[in-house]
Amino acid sequence: MIATGPLEGVKVVELAGIGPGPFAATILADLGADVIRIDRPGPQLLGGGPEDLLTRNRERVEVDLKSRSGVGLALQLIDEADILLEGMRPGVTERLGLGPDTCCARNPRLVYGRMTGWGQTGPLAHAAGHDLTYIAITGVLHGLGQTADRPQFPINLLGDFGGGSTFLVIGVLSALLSARMTGQGQVVDAAIVDGTSYLDLMTAGLRASGRHSPARGRNLLDGGVPYYRLYRTLDDRWVAVGALEPQFFRTLVEQLGVADIVPAQDETERHGEMTSIFEAAFASRTMADWAAHFEGTDACVAPVLTPAEAARHAHLSARDTYIVIDDVTQPAPAPRFSGTPTARPTATSKSSAAQVLGRWTAGSVGP
Repeated sequence: MIATGPLEGVKVVELAGIGPGPFAATILADLGADVIRIDRPGPQLLGGGPEDLLTRNRERVEVDLKSRSGVGLALQLIDEADILLEGMRPGVTERLGLGPDTCCARNPRLVYGRMTGWGQTGPLAHAAGHDLTYIAITGVLHGLGQTADRPQFPINLLGDFGGGSTFLVIGVLSALLSARMTGQGQVVDAAIVDGTSYLDLMTAGLRASGRHSPARGRNLLDGGVPYYRLYRTLDDRWVAVGALEPQFFRTLVEQLGVADIVPAQDETERHGEMTSIFEAAFASRTMADWAAHFEGTDACVAPVLTPAEAARHAHLSARDTYIVIDDVTQPAPAPRFSGTPTARPTATSKSSAAQVLGRWTAGSVGP
C-alpha cells in the first residue's frame, strides 16, 4: 500500500467556515489525514469546485446543524473522529449542541480545535473582526512596510494563515500526540492574535535589546539598509537583494560591478550613497538579465516574480512546488517526508454522512 502521508489514519471532522479554519483542515488533509467537511445545505461558502483550494483533498457532507437530526449526524461523525475543527465565534457550537463539553464527554480522546481571531476569552472574544484588525492590535502591523507615513499589510497571509492556521495545526497535532499517549483529548484555543504575536518573537527580542527601532524602514530586515531591500530594474520590474553577511555583500558588489566605488558595508553614514549606487546599477538592466546574471551565486539576489512566473521557475518546477490539478495551478503539500510521502491532492468530493459513518465505523480511512 502506498502511504498517503504521515497523518494517514487520522480522522478529522471540520465544521465549515472560511479562512484559517479551512486552511488548517487542508494542511491536515494534504498530510494524509481523512478530513470530512460538514457543510450547510445549499450553495457553499467557498464554492466547492476545483478552484476552491481551501477545501481540496477531502470529502464534504451536507448537514443541517440547525436541526436535531443534523446535530445527531454530526455527533455520530465526531464520535469516530480524532480531531474536530471549528472556526465559529465563542459559544456558537455550544448553542448548536456541538460544544466541547458535549463532544468530549462522548469521545474522551477527541482533540477539539477552536480557531478564532480574538480567542475564546478576553473582552473582545465575541466581537467581529478580520485579519487586518487582529494583526493591528498585536503591535505587529505597526512595524510592517518600508514607508514612514503608514503601515503596510501582506493581504491575509500574516494573521489568518500565519498566526491562525499554522498555530491551529501545531496545536491539534500536539494535543493528538498527547491523546495518543494518555487516552485523553483536550480543547485547543487557537487565536490569531496569539499566533501573530508569537511570530513576532525574534523582533521582540531585538526591540528589548535596543537593536530594532519602532520606526518603519529603519531596521536591518525592513529595508533600513541598502543591501536588504528591493531595487527597480530597467524594465520597471524588481529584484530582491538580501546580502546581509559580509561574504554575501562582497559577492553582491563584485557581481554588480561596483566593488571599486561602493562604501564599506558597515559605513552606515554612507548608506545613502550606497543606495544610490545600487539603484543606478540595477536600473541599467532588465529583471531577467539580472536574474540570469546572479542565479547560482552567493549574492542573495532574486527576481520578484509574479505567481504565474513562479510556477514556471526552474527551481520550483524541479521540486514540483507548484502542481496542476484539474487545470488549476496550485501549491503542492509541504513539507516533504522521506518515509511517508504525501499523495497528490484532489478536489473536494461530496458524500453522504451515512457513507462516511459506514466507512469510519468499519475501520476504513480515506475515500
